[in-house]
Amino acid sequence: MIDVYSWPTPNGHKVHIMLEECGQKLGRDWRVHPVNIGAGEQFQPDFLRISPNNKIPAIVDPHGPDGKPMSLFESGAILLYLAAKFGKLLPKTDRQKFEVLQWLMFQMGGVGPMLGQAHHFRIYAPQKIDYAIERYTQEARRLYRVMNERLQRSPYLGGRSYSVADIAVFPWLRSWQNQGIDWADYPALKAWFDRIAERPAVQRGVAVLAAARQPLTDDKARDALFGQQQYRRGQ
Repeated sequence: MIDVYSWPTPNGHKVHIMLEECGQKLGRDWRVHPVNIGAGEQFQPDFLRISPNNKIPAIVDPHGPDGKPMSLFESGAILLYLAAKFGKLLPKTDRQKFEVLQWLMFQMGGVGPMLGQAHHFRIYAPQKIDYAIERYTQEARRLYRVMNERLQRSPYLGGRSYSVADIAVFPWLRSWQNQGIDWADYPALKAWFDRIAERPAVQRGVAVLAAARQPLTDDKARDALFGQQQYRRGQ
């Protein structure tokens, strides 16, 4: 049984969805260990041994590629690991595989970091900084436009088939309101989003730990999430 150390965030949801899409059932094939990032549990020594960057998600597979246990952090790496392990959601031919991988990298290098900054400065920052709000809201809209244009020509981000690229992007768009997005501006992307949201495995994946997440209201949670606690590590 694969152990998944996670929390109900977009990056956590990626792995939950991927496992379910690969035919792995929660409680039968994998189990989830909540890591409450608002309470600072990502800084516990046991978790840091698995995820040295103190970020969720991370996994431990007791049956790694060589038959021995293997731990892995970084959500994109975990998606690729699971795709290889189960032979799903990543094309076999080089041309099709790299077409998918470029969109997975687009999510890892653009969609996740930039939309995360949009969330931070629009919703969570203790001071409202107009320049930062404008910058990251406009970048969010630009990224949505890139994906909308892609999906005007292709049924899925990575090509003709549903893949790890779609799984990686979808959870980040569930908070579109916090990013200053009007879906009317991105009809092809909205149609894709609605199709993905209807998938049973996706619905099961985003439900994992959903009841555990609480609104961010206290200074301790802000300290754990937005830098001061992790900056103090090792000092």
